[in-house]
Amino acid sequence: MIRMNVNRILPLMLLLVLFASCSRKYKVEGVSSVTSLDGKMLYLKTLRDGQWIAIDSAEVVHGLFSTSGPSDSVMMVTLYMNDEAIMPLVLENGKIEVSISNSQLTAKGTPLNNALYEFIEKRNSLELKIEELEKKEARMVLDGAALDDIHEQLTQEGEVLVKEMNDYIKEFISTNYENVLGPSVFMMMCSTLPYPIMTPQIEDIIRTAPQTFKSSPLVREFLDKAKENMKLIEEHRRMEESGKINN
Repeated sequence: MIRMNVNRILPLMLLLVLFASCSRKYKVEGVSSVTSLDGKMLYLKTLRDGQWIAIDSAEVVHGLFSTSGPSDSVMMVTLYMNDEAIMPLVLENGKIEVSISNSQLTAKGTPLNNALYEFIEKRNSLELKIEELEKKEARMVLDGAALDDIHEQLTQEGEVLVKEMNDYIKEFISTNYENVLGPSVFMMMCSTLPYPIMTPQIEDIIRTAPQTFKSSPLVREFLDKAKENMKLIEEHRRMEESGKINN
């Protein structure tokens, strides 16, 4: 009968675990065609307790920059030049290839960065289609189309595009509820609002969200403020209605 020597195997297992943890590293390799970045320091910053904290940096030399570090956990960061945010990144195990130009920002090479920038590209494409409706309106007017017909057609097309975008954003967030992309893209979406508020789109996303998503610090803070604002709006509305009745 063959017996295992635990005293020999245990140190080997510990060594394998240590090797696996040490081998998990991120490496950011970037190329920039923006001449104003040459010679500048770029920083990877993460948001902690409302403060942007630099966790790594790299100098741009002849349009190239590179940095690396341990990847014990997946982290959402933003690439900064001084206090100017350039682009979001996910620090995860693997090589992240960053490209910066005047017309495009991309990060690829790892699963979450690939997913993030595929999402950003699709969202930008939909936003461009919505913006194109204004140009289409001008062309239709020049072609002599009736204003009522123009308004009806473009309203319908706009509603279809907005619904497509909202559905796409919701699908992406729900697919990534359990990783850093879900909360991060949710907060990107919410940042377009003038102040925290519960919109139908946000309520729809939260309705099916797991507790892990809703308890994410930034998401939880936004929801708390949004609910407070909704109460204030409702109280203000009731006071206005009461004033109208009394008058």
